[in-house]
Amino acid sequence: MAVQWDVGYITRKRAEMHPAKTAIVFEDRPVTYQALNHGVNQWARLLLEQGIRKGDRIAVVLLNCVEFLEAFFAAAKLGAIFVPLNWRLAPPELEYQLDDCGARMLVFHDAFVANVDAIRSRIPVEQGKFIFLESGSPAMPGLDPPGCPDWAETGEALVKGRPATEPDPPVPVEFDDPLAILYTSGTTGNPKGAILSHKQTYFKNFQIAAYSKGSGDEIMVAQVPLFHSGGLFIVATPCLCAGTTMVMRRGFDPNQFAEDIEKYRATNIFALTTMWRMILETGKLDEIDTSSVRFVAGGGERTPPSLFEELANRGLYMQQGFGQTECSAMMSVPKEDVFRKMGSVGKPGFFTDVRIVREDGTRAGPGEIGEITAKGPTVMSGYWNQPEKTAEVLTDGVLKTGDLGYVDEEGYFYIVDRAKDMYRSGGENVYPAEVEKILAGHPKISNVAIIGVPDEKWGEAGLAFVVAAPGEKITDEEIRAFLKDKVARFKHPKAFEFVEELPLTATMKVKKAELKAKYDHRRR
Repeated sequence: MAVQWDVGYITRKRAEMHPAKTAIVFEDRPVTYQALNHGVNQWARLLLEQGIRKGDRIAVVLLNCVEFLEAFFAAAKLGAIFVPLNWRLAPPELEYQLDDCGARMLVFHDAFVANVDAIRSRIPVEQGKFIFLESGSPAMPGLDPPGCPDWAETGEALVKGRPATEPDPPVPVEFDDPLAILYTSGTTGNPKGAILSHKQTYFKNFQIAAYSKGSGDEIMVAQVPLFHSGGLFIVATPCLCAGTTMVMRRGFDPNQFAEDIEKYRATNIFALTTMWRMILETGKLDEIDTSSVRFVAGGGERTPPSLFEELANRGLYMQQGFGQTECSAMMSVPKEDVFRKMGSVGKPGFFTDVRIVREDGTRAGPGEIGEITAKGPTVMSGYWNQPEKTAEVLTDGVLKTGDLGYVDEEGYFYIVDRAKDMYRSGGENVYPAEVEKILAGHPKISNVAIIGVPDEKWGEAGLAFVVAAPGEKITDEEIRAFLKDKVARFKHPKAFEFVEELPLTATMKVKKAELKAKYDHRRR
């Protein structure tokens, strides 16, 4: 018999067990577990009245806010599938993902009215199911945030006054049912929607609790966006499942982040490497008391030893880990081994079996480089509507990560390369093929290849090698202007090199290894 249990039980159970305990402190406003669950139930009532049922997709384009989490847990209680979208995306990117998942409802903040308006006639969201929320975010100088357009409904008015009692879903929600779809770009340039189940999320919660060795009395400070796997499934959901108090802001501010550590006596912290660089640059860590902190999680891209040392000098021992949207929180470095195993991404968690395999599928020995694979209840269910892509990476429950690495004699894992050419800029995944595909449509460009190169501020940034079309000349300013409304700014290459030709294989594929070697040679 299938287990009928859903992620929505998290807010229900915590409200029953600790109703008066603070679940979230959002922009310095405390929200108890009881109040959070009441909000979740009111959202669930709205969804039911709007005809949302099990399996329907609900998308959001929201800054961090309490309503984001209320809508998420409400969808979970009904068995609807939650689709958090990156608010940095350009309208064509949002359109593709909304169309791909077949979203029936879209919840969005005032800051993104123009982007939604640009695509609303071409997406499957139904009339009456465009839900507008005020962000409360300070407006740009001289500009007021837009009000609710006539083609949308005001979310606050729809939710306010609804019953806060537990909803009764028409169809029971089962452990293996889809909970969320998280889009992750692929090497073909077409984003893929990773399906995360209720079961996968619970096991991930347990795994993260084991990493942090939490007792339920923790105070977590994090300012990562909730639309990310890291924000929603590494921070928010595990925190609330464990009964932790989570300090949350609309967005990231390095000064505020440091001040929150002291103000709220944080025990746990999560920040990506680029965020830590910005926090350190403020000098605030030297002005505050960090003695309350017991667990520091982070990383997200290649992290230099100097950053670990700078944090350790301030009593903060960052435990780096490894994961993907398809299977996040695979492993983590124990606190006592941060320096002894410098460069490692740690050991696999209790609920994930991670291995290094050779090309023939056999298990590689210590020190031998191969592909990293993962198996266990923390692995995604597959890619939404892409059975062929799913079959490429999932076989008998084993996930091929596409990343290369090795394991040492003590079982600690190390990453040596990203086989799919992805790079991480400021904590964001960037897949060059997505941008290359757009630039290939420029009439002045004959060919283009983008690689990730080290960048002092962002960890990595894009370097584009551009071959102009015959008889044409093109500048980097023209390329930036061409990309402006077609792809998110963080995906834009930071630098350009104009070359006569690119190194190609017999099948006309660019030899990116040669481009990387050329760049590395110049740096020496």
